[in-house]
Amino acid sequence: MVKMLTIGAAVQDIFMSHSPEFMPFNDKYDKKVFLKIEFGSKNDVDDINFSTGGGATNAAVTFARQGLEVEFMGTIARDTAGQAVLTDLDNEGVGTKHISYSDKYHTGYSTVLIAPTGERTFLTYRGASTHYDIKNFDLKKSSADWIYVSSMAGDMDILDSIFYQAKELGKQVCYNPGKDELKQISKLRSLLEDVDVLLVNKEEAQMIVDGETLEELVRKLSNRVGAVIVSDGHKGVMASDGKTIVRAGMYEDVKVIDRTGAGDAFGSGFLSQWATGKSLKDSIVFASANSTSVVTKVGAKAGILHKGAALHAMPLSEKPF
Repeated sequence: MVKMLTIGAAVQDIFMSHSPEFMPFNDKYDKKVFLKIEFGSKNDVDDINFSTGGGATNAAVTFARQGLEVEFMGTIARDTAGQAVLTDLDNEGVGTKHISYSDKYHTGYSTVLIAPTGERTFLTYRGASTHYDIKNFDLKKSSADWIYVSSMAGDMDILDSIFYQAKELGKQVCYNPGKDELKQISKLRSLLEDVDVLLVNKEEAQMIVDGETLEELVRKLSNRVGAVIVSDGHKGVMASDGKTIVRAGMYEDVKVIDRTGAGDAFGSGFLSQWATGKSLKDSIVFASANSTSVVTKVGAKAGILHKGAALHAMPLSEKPF
């Protein structure tokens, strides 16, 4: 059995939805969409949902539900939110022995206001999820075959250490960089030589390489990593393993309830299949199905597919690289 280790953030989320006060507000001068709440006002919310998130724990649940052995490595605190993270991971069968604890910061916590369109506004305390100690990321303690790394809050030294260890130990790396890493683009580019699978959206890809179309971006990124997946919102994705290029549209047109965790579901969904020997095309189909399922539920984990879930065909084309 393929063994997985996910590394990155763990947070508790509280979702507030079904409020007329969360309707999008269009500013005709600024040409942006806002959530508009009057200072000092009291606004009713008709639904509330507690769950846990963070890219690495979300990915871990995908792997676990696909029947893979998986452990999580990250930092929380010994508080109520941290206990919620542990409980969720334990219930999903995710190993937690590599978790470290902060004595200075609380576990990361977000309050999420969900508009009727499914768009979200976050109020986030990042806490322990963005204050890491390099000594807590010793990969020799893990027997994982694959390392799935989400954002490390821009700590490039720890990322460099993780990637170096992975290569020294013969572990493969799947990386989904966060905004704080993308702000340090030259350092990020230098790390990509140790990456086996790169997950980015179109805008992020354009920060790493030049290119206007998805195919341009995919071809250029394929010169840096083993496999690359570039997403473009509702327009779908393009991926390549250096041998073929797959272009996929939307898996299914569903009513979007909450977009939280959709990207994590796609990336981890892809790797859950790719790491076990599935084709690029089949891995993209499952990734798309997993992401689509997640947006139909509130929270990042509720909609993650279980092993054996029925899949259907989707708009997809494949050609030689």
